[in-house]
Amino acid sequence: MNKPDITQIKISGHTVGFVGFQTALEDIADTYAEKPDDVVAEELINRLSKKNYIPDNVKKEYSLAFVREFRKFLGQPYDDDSTDGLEIKVLGPGCAQCDKLEQDVMDLLSEINLPADLEHVRDVVKIAEYGVIGTPALLINGKVMCSGRNPSKTRLKQWLEEAGRK
Repeated sequence: MNKPDITQIKISGHTVGFVGFQTALEDIADTYAEKPDDVVAEELINRLSKKNYIPDNVKKEYSLAFVREFRKFLGQPYDDDSTDGLEIKVLGPGCAQCDKLEQDVMDLLSEINLPADLEHVRDVVKIAEYGVIGTPALLINGKVMCSGRNPSKTRLKQWLEEAGRK
């Protein structure tokens, strides 16, 4: 059984998953690389709405995010959808240590009442893209905080509080 092509992207500060996103980017890359953003957006909306629910009231936000990801995919300049939120990634295949790190992060975020976008990346190919040597690994706002071990809860709390103040 083939693993479904599901890609998560940021749209207006929220992480949204799409079926067939990577395939759509690959399919239109050559033909649409030099097309204007509005044409690219329309094509991606049309293709992705066949397998994904895209509400009418957010099509503009989705279109901007699709174009950003398309330009990023091609290595072209793009407008970044920067958010001031805290972005945390736990990297690991889902072993007991990786799951413990994710749970510790969730517990501490709740304890210190800190909003954050938390993602557990389990795909080994995607983990390798981050260049970490071992798992579990923890990234806070794109910075590798630890790799190959679980930090103490005290240290983890310190990192989260520092990142939350920025």
